[in-house]
Formats: sequence, structure tokens, C-alpha cells
Amino acid sequence: MLWSRAFIPTLRETPAEAEVVSHQMLLRAGYIRQLGAGIYNYLFLAQRSLLKIQQIIREEMDAIGAQEFHLAALNPAEVWQESGRYEVMGDNLFRLKDRYGRPLCLGMTHEEVMTFIARGELRSYKQLPQIWYQIQTKFRDEPRPKSGLLRVRQFLMKDSYSFDLGPAGLDASYEKHRIAYCRIFDRCGLEYVAVEAHSGAMGGSQSQEFMVATDAGEDYVVLCRQTGYAANLEKAVSRPAPPASPDPDGDLALELVHTPDQKSIEEVARFLSLPQTSLIKTLCLIADSRPVVALLRGDHQLSETKFQSAAGCQEFRPAHPEEIRALFGAAAGSLGPVGLQGVRILVDEALRGRSNMVCGANKDDYHLKNVTPEEDFQGEWHDLRQVAPGDTELETGAPLEIIKCVEIGHIFKLGYKYSHAMGLNVLDQNGVETPVIMGSYGIGVERVLCAAVELFSDQDGMALPVSIAPFEVVLTPVKITDASLREAAERLYAELQAAGVDVLYDDRDLSPGVKFKDADLIGIPFRVNIGRKLSEGKLELVNRRTREVTEIPAGDAVAAIRGAIERARPQARH
Repeated sequence: MLWSRAFIPTLRETPAEAEVVSHQMLLRAGYIRQLGAGIYNYLFLAQRSLLKIQQIIREEMDAIGAQEFHLAALNPAEVWQESGRYEVMGDNLFRLKDRYGRPLCLGMTHEEVMTFIARGELRSYKQLPQIWYQIQTKFRDEPRPKSGLLRVRQFLMKDSYSFDLGPAGLDASYEKHRIAYCRIFDRCGLEYVAVEAHSGAMGGSQSQEFMVATDAGEDYVVLCRQTGYAANLEKAVSRPAPPASPDPDGDLALELVHTPDQKSIEEVARFLSLPQTSLIKTLCLIADSRPVVALLRGDHQLSETKFQSAAGCQEFRPAHPEEIRALFGAAAGSLGPVGLQGVRILVDEALRGRSNMVCGANKDDYHLKNVTPEEDFQGEWHDLRQVAPGDTELETGAPLEIIKCVEIGHIFKLGYKYSHAMGLNVLDQNGVETPVIMGSYGIGVERVLCAAVELFSDQDGMALPVSIAPFEVVLTPVKITDASLREAAERLYAELQAAGVDVLYDDRDLSPGVKFKDADLIGIPFRVNIGRKLSEGKLELVNRRTREVTEIPAGDAVAAIRGAIERARPQARH
């Protein structure tokens, strides 16, 4: 491709609306332009990179026997109503009506549609297993689109679905996908970690997320570098850091203390000259229309995922002030479990064995001292908290880290959720009608590109992996009006094209500095400078990521360039 004919609208200044590195770089490099909130157009360079990512995905999915489909993005509402997710997805699901008033929605994922197809076509166990996939545009009505392509309303997703006769078959399909995903992300040149995760509205018994560490991410991952433990913050378990000070000794009597206008844990702890670890945090939530109280150590935060699992509810929300007053007889800043009747109480395991703590007295502006769990109140014991800084690995006591990440892929063991809801059954070996067990597996295509930009950028631009860069090499004659340089560049350009090298030829009549800056910005892994050393039979090969400059013989340039590209190409490690 000739640069003079390509549409590459680079920007010298960083747009003010771009906050994260990937958004800044993709705008400056002319990859994307915004159409609306969370809606982007992908220009020439972005499309080339995204197509390369998709090709890697296709190759690895095809290698595990998956078959590519392309499903309708516009879905009848009744298909989603069958699974129950039409209501569960709430405002995230784009909803519309046709001219006859029939409700429709735009697909944000395709479990329902794939199950609909399978229900109509699969009759016997002999047709199983099946793995079907697609790479397609998806839609999600994000309330707060941000971070460029990381949180958008329209996006590209590879979603695949496995259909098996029993749990052993699902285990095999799940493992195939796990290995395929590792190979995909390896080949895309990403540094990632696979972590235990919560299935959420997708349902199912097990899931893993593939995460890339970056400050642009919205997820947190808990890691133990000594043991290899890794889990999403909402799913992770740990050994809590010890309390900041030991509990007072002895069987002390309950003591009512006046705490005027002290409502938060921080305020009460400061007022009583105690660490937050000596307080019991009391939260009131409405789980499936019923009040449930969650108790945590004062410095800990509730894991919504763990609470939902412990409460066994489909949905929950914080109780409203009037609901709290009716249940406790006090406002939110003075709540506690002592004397509480007629409500389910869930107690976090970090409170087990504690004594003589402080909690609200269920009386405005008062707290109780010397409260001991299991003596002064009873409840159900669960792991309810998020892992916190200073916690250690549950089994070994090894230190844990909490890092910010972006999710690039997610695999789920759906189980029988959609089969039961939508009537997907086949005849087994004995002629008995049996539900099909399913898995679901997704990759955010744009997120792979964004993650690469986040990982491999500097002050001058991007340094994309050679496997997903829009071009592998850019040819840069330092003076296009010099006939000898131009002729050498054109000859090498033709030879590289013939050799199958993905090459961009910068034939613009601009200064070398401008050309070099543009090349650095748009992320091409290698640059060949054709300049003053041509008279000596030499060219300069510049590695964008390392900045290493290597002199190569002009007569053997194609072989040298191809060799550098192949040495830099990321390889699958799995």
C-alpha cells in the first residue's frame, strides 16, 4: 500500500476527550473516529488490525473443530423471554418494536439464538458434540460508555457455544476452548492471566476470565505470584489480614455508648479511638424482595457476587431509608445485629472468633461496645468480603496482589440453564430424551487490540505485535525526490509484496522527521530507512519496540526483513 493513497488521518495532539492510553493512541494514529457516545467507526488501519485478530481467532477455533455461523443481530423478544434474560438484562438490552408493534431486541450475545437453532435441529446424541461460533457485531446499551473501545455500545465479539450429552463432554469442550484461547492471546502477543470468575447473568457452574493488566481496566484481579493463584476480585478468597489491634480480653458486658452524628465506620472508629477492624459493619439489602442483613469487619467491603451466592437470590439492592427504619428502628448509621428479630443475618467468616467488638445499637446516635459474635447474636456464616490489601493466600499464607485489568475473553460452563428453559433435548443411547449440556465462550475483538495498545505504547505512539499490526513493515525513503532512493524503494516494495510481506510504502514528499514520527505513531513493528548508506549497499532496519537499528545489505534486504518479522512474530505457548 502506498502511504500517499492511504487514508491515515494522524493527529499531533491528544484529543481532550481521550483519557486512557489506547483511546488516545487509536485516535492519534487515525485508527478510529467517534460517531456517538460509545459508537465508533473503524478506519483503514483499525480494520486491518481487527481482521488479523479475527483471522487468528478463526484459525484456532477451526483447529478445535468449531464451525463458523453468522447469526441475526435483530432478535424477536420472545426468544429472550424463553430464557428469562429479557427481564434480567434490564436496560442493557437494546429494545425496539417493528411496524406492527412486535417487540424486538439487538443481540448482546447469542445463547438464546444458538439454543433455538440447536432445539430445532439436534435430535440424537449421535449429532453431539457440536461447537458453533461466530464473529459478529453485538450491542449493549451501556449507561456510561467510556475508555474508547473498552466500554462501548456496539462491538465485535467472537462467541462460541458447545453442545454435549453430559458433564464429561462439557469438560472436554471447555478445556478445548481454554487452550484455544491461550493460543489466540499468545499469537496476538498479549501478556495475560486466566482467572476464576463469576458467571453472572450468563449462568452456569464455572467460568474463567482472561485478563490483561492495565490501569485502563475496570476489573480487579487477585494474584499470588508464589502459588499461581488468580481470581477476579469478586470471586477471590483469601486469609484476611489480622485486626489492627487485639480484641479486649474477658467476657465484658454490653455497653451502650452515645455517638452523636457519627454515622460511617470511619467516623465511629475515630470517635471511639478504635481501629476500623474492631467494628462490625452492618448492611441491609433487599434480596428478591426480602430483607437480608450482611455483617462484615469494619474495614472490609462486601463482594456482591459472594452475597448473591450466599443469599441465593436472583437480584438484590440496598434497602431504602424507610425500609431500614421499619426493620431496625434506627437510621443507617446506627445499625447492628444485637436483638434483631425476624430477618436473615449473614455473617462474614472474618468475624469468626472475634470478641468485644463495636456495632450499631439500633438506636439513633448510639453504638454497642463489647459485642461478641455467636454470643450476642446468631447468623449464617459465609465468605462475603472482597479480598483486601494485606490479605494472604488462603491455603499457604503467601502474599496476594490486587491489580487492575481489562477483560479480553470469558469462558463459561453454562450447564443446563438454557436447555431446561428452552427445551433443548436429544435422545440418548437408550432412546431416553435427555437435556443437552452447554458452554459459552466469548472474546472481545476490539479489546484485544486495545489491550495490545495499552501494553505496547510509548510517548511516540504504538509498538504493536507483528501478528496484529496493520502492516509488518514500512519502507521510508528519506528523500522521495531522489531518483536513486525512490527507485530502490520501489524495487524493494515490489520484492516484498511478491514475498508475501505486508508492507506500507511511505512515498510522501515529506521530511524524514515527519515520516519517522508518523511511522512510530501508527504502530508498524519494523521500518526500513532508505537513505545515504544506499551508496554503500546498505539499508537501516529499525525495530519499533526496541529502537534497535540494524544495517542490512540492500541486495539481501527481503530475506533480512522476513527473518526479522518471523523472529518477532508471537508464538503460541500452549
